[in-house]
Amino acid sequence: MPPKVPKRPPPQPRRDVPRPAAVFDPVARALDRIGDRWTLVLIRHLLGGPKGFQELRVRTGIAPRVLSARLRQLAQQGWVESTGASEAGRSQYAVTERGRTLGPLVAAIARWWVEHAMEEHIADVGPFSETSAQSILESLPFLLKQGPAREADIVFEIRLTGEGGGVWSVRILDGACSVTRGFAERADVRYTAEARVWCAVALGMLDARDAVKRGLLTKDGGRDALDQYFHQIPHPESGASLRSASGGRPRRNGK
Repeated sequence: MPPKVPKRPPPQPRRDVPRPAAVFDPVARALDRIGDRWTLVLIRHLLGGPKGFQELRVRTGIAPRVLSARLRQLAQQGWVESTGASEAGRSQYAVTERGRTLGPLVAAIARWWVEHAMEEHIADVGPFSETSAQSILESLPFLLKQGPAREADIVFEIRLTGEGGGVWSVRILDGACSVTRGFAERADVRYTAEARVWCAVALGMLDARDAVKRGLLTKDGGRDALDQYFHQIPHPESGASLRSASGGRPRRNGK
C-alpha cells in the first residue's frame, strides 16, 4: 500500500503591500502636510506675533533662500500670510487661523524634547551666540514645570547686559507662562547678570547660588527662584561651568 501523501495546505490569499498613500494613517498624513523641518519652527515663532524676514532669520538661523522658499510654501498652504509693511517698510508674516491650530502640536513637541531629550543634548550646547538669551527666554513657556506653576502668580524681571542682552518680563499665572520684552510693571523677583552668565544659569550649567556668591548674578526680591518653576538641564559640575568670573564660555560636560 503506497504511503499517504500529506495534503498541502490551501493557498493563502495573496497580501500585496499597499502603497503608503492607500493606508489610512493620521500621523503619516499629518507629516505629509507639516513634516518639513522648518514648518513648525517658523509657525512656533510666528505664534508669538508677526515678524519680518530678517527677524525670522535671526531667530532661526535659516539661510535666506531656504527661508524665502518655506514662507512662500507656507503661504500657499494657508498656514501663513503677509500682513503688509512694517515700520521699516518691509513685509511681515503672521500665522493664519489655520496656522494657529498647530499651536498645541508645537507645544507638545517642545515639551516632549524638554522632558525626554534635552539632557542628552547637553554636550552639543556649545558657545552661546548673541541671540541665545532671547531664544532661551522665549522658550521658557515650554520649560515650565506644571506642578509648581499650577497655582502660581509671580513676575520675574530679567535684566541682561553684554552681547545679546536686554530686559524681559516673565509672568507665571495659573500654570501658564508669558514672556514679553521690557521692564515689568511689578516684579516679584529681579535678576541682573551678563547675558552669557544668565544663559548658563537658565540651562542648569551654572548653579545660581554659586553665581551669586561669585558676583556673577544679582537676585533681588522674594525667595522664589526661576529653577523652582522651570526645567533645567542637569549638569554634573554645574558650579564650575564657567571658565572665569568674567562670563567666559560655559564648559562642556564639566571639562
